[in-house]
Amino acid sequence: MATALFPGSFDPFTAGHEAVARRIAPLFDSLVIAVGVNTEKHYHFTIEQRMQRIADMMQGCPNVRVSHYEGMTIDFCHNIGATVIIRGIRNTADFEYEQMVAAVNRSQDSAIETLFVMADPEHQNISSTLERELLAHSGTTVINQHTS
Repeated sequence: MATALFPGSFDPFTAGHEAVARRIAPLFDSLVIAVGVNTEKHYHFTIEQRMQRIADMMQGCPNVRVSHYEGMTIDFCHNIGATVIIRGIRNTADFEYEQMVAAVNRSQDSAIETLFVMADPEHQNISSTLERELLAHSGTTVINQHTS
């Protein structure tokens, strides 16, 4: 049974994240979307709010489950039996950063592969940072524009 992990802080989970998850979910027996918790980072939404938002947006995907973790992503992969880490890529800056992270993960466990998934063109300008800015200044976000 192939399990993939789609990790992130997801503060908040955006329409771009949803699109990547919906494209990837059919390729695996199980897709775990996991909210990573960094104790040194300040979040706009609580972990419970982030997890609930993901669950709400991913309704209708029976092989998707939502979880959270602290610590190293590779350790969480071991805990859930994931053999693939999914990373969404919007641009070259994302690619350069994610390539470094993938190399570190590979050095920790070469049996766990990182799969880069290009964002759909209509989602390439969406970021969690932009979503938080829109929320702070206008009280609304594009987050409710589901891809389903």
